[in-house]
Amino acid sequence: MIRVVFAGTPDFSARHLEALLKAANIEVVGVYTQPDRQSGRGKKITQSPVKEVALAHDIPVFQPVNFKNAVDVEQLAQLNCDVMVVVAYGLLLPQSVLDAPKYGCINVHASLLPRWRGAAPIQRAIEAGDTETGVTIMKMELGLDTGPMISKQSIPITSDTTGGSLHDELIELGCPALIDVLTQFEGRDFEGEAQDDGLATYAHKLSKADGCINWNESAQVIQQKIRAFYPFPIAWTQVGDEVIRIHRSEVINLSHRLQPGTIIRPSKNDVVVACGENQLRLDTVQLPSKRAMAIKDVLNGRSELFSEGVELG
Repeated sequence: MIRVVFAGTPDFSARHLEALLKAANIEVVGVYTQPDRQSGRGKKITQSPVKEVALAHDIPVFQPVNFKNAVDVEQLAQLNCDVMVVVAYGLLLPQSVLDAPKYGCINVHASLLPRWRGAAPIQRAIEAGDTETGVTIMKMELGLDTGPMISKQSIPITSDTTGGSLHDELIELGCPALIDVLTQFEGRDFEGEAQDDGLATYAHKLSKADGCINWNESAQVIQQKIRAFYPFPIAWTQVGDEVIRIHRSEVINLSHRLQPGTIIRPSKNDVVVACGENQLRLDTVQLPSKRAMAIKDVLNGRSELFSEGVELG
């Protein structure tokens, strides 16, 4: 029986915790997750998805702000685990924590390392136009996602892939990969292939500002941003003083000489935006304080926002 401590916070992590709890010969003896946070308009204190899973299975939960307090490190050591499994925890672990488990810590990372180290590998891969990504399980060290790679599983990124759909696909890829690594564990240190730091790229944390569309970019680049940032933070542009979120769109090629960001109306129910190269046909958009709607339905009530010649941005 392998004694495991799990560390993670969002739904991506919670799904991996659930997989561990269903696996044979794996005992989860403790769970670490981020402290409860305020969320939503009502600023209600909410628990992380990982904490909810742990409590439902009567597993001890620990929520240190960081590990600067020696008491927190000692508490981890007292769990006497073989390995700590880390999945999107949200904290950089000091060497004292990495050394606490008998055989160290392993991490499930949602990219094909060394590409896209950092906080938002799923979205950054789509945004950059990558045609492939995957899951890497690595032995953790002090550097950010720099440890030796134990297992890599790949998956294609298609023209229909969004941040949300890829998130779900990588869960389905990562859970069995994690179980496989732990099943093959034979009471010795984890070994892996060293990363080539020269090939590393960094996946910066997402912000709402990232979703702002620059219409001077090509339609293809903008389309990648729209797919990458759905369902969060969602790509957006401005029409006058109103922020319009764009959920779905399509790259097309019309003959015109309009400036990037200018609206073209090739038909009654069609809205096309000129880009630095080619154009983007809007499919599903969201007006302020409204739900997402097909562009033809938006035009029924707010056609003035998308009149021929209106400039976005």
